Amino acid sequence: MSIFFPAYNDWGTIASLVVLAAAVVRDLTDDWEIIVVNDASPDHTPLILGELLRYVPHLRIVEHERNRGYGGALRSGFAAATKEYIFYTDGDAQYDVRELRSLWENRADADLVNGYKIARADPLHRIIIGRIYHHIVRLAFRLHVVDVDCDFRLLRRSVFERVELTRDSGVICVELMTKIEKNGFRIAEVPVHHYHRLHGRSQFFNFRRVFQVLRELGVLWWELIVQRKVTRPA
Repeated sequence: MSIFFPAYNDWGTIASLVVLAAAVVRDLTDDWEIIVVNDASPDHTPLILGELLRYVPHLRIVEHERNRGYGGALRSGFAAATKEYIFYTDGDAQYDVRELRSLWENRADADLVNGYKIARADPLHRIIIGRIYHHIVRLAFRLHVVDVDCDFRLLRRSVFERVELTRDSGVICVELMTKIEKNGFRIAEVPVHHYHRLHGRSQFFNFRRVFQVLRELGVLWWELIVQRKVTRPA
């Protein structure tokens, strides 16, 4: 299994996530690796990752010389993964990586095991924005998954033989889920816990970015729903 964490200004949480992930995955499989994609963090993240390399086996670091955005970090992580299964979650520790066990146990008949938040542990304004965003996306892109933006996922690497990701922003999650559903891949869904952010701040859901996100979603909707460009070009 390949485990990867996109990280941007996550120096306060990334070390514990990596160490805990290593402890969890050792009980699930002998064939594993951990990857951290440092998206040009200007904080202490590079220093922390350099120290982790000395102590955590099977750890690799992917460094971005410039910030590529959340989608760019995910694309780098998927490209760097070498194992049959790929698990990723964010580097801010709002999900408990120990719940990877639940995803792993439900992988047999699925190409994607998608987590969904039991309850969202965010400030009220983010909960409201998130719910509006979720309903707009599910309706516009005709999606059936319970939670589109729960970044706690286990995928078969073979998915990317048919799915090509192109977005560099947070709308990459909509692109990923739409292309997976429209290509007929099997999806299992597992409830997971969501926790308050202990360090850093969100790079996606905030009032300043609402209109930018809506514009990006409109372009993506035209491409995936109207033009039906959901399968990797031959």
